[in-house]
Amino acid sequence: MRSIDLTTASWRRSSYSNQDGGACLEVSDDFAAAVPVRDSKVPHGSVLVFPAAEWAAFVSAVRAGQLGH
Repeated sequence: MRSIDLTTASWRRSSYSNQDGGACLEVSDDFAAAVPVRDSKVPHGSVLVFPAAEWAAFVSAVRAGQLGH
């Protein structure tokens, strides 16, 4: 996957994130083919970028309880 410019990306916190400031995951929905993911506690840190289809499969597996605890 080629590099994408994240400087204007809008981020949303995952509904699965811990509300007390613990494990907080943020994703951006601004890109059709890719889903950038970052740690909300380190907004200027590293970002992982997943192909959109793979991210959708991961989210489906989480919702279905297929990944264990």
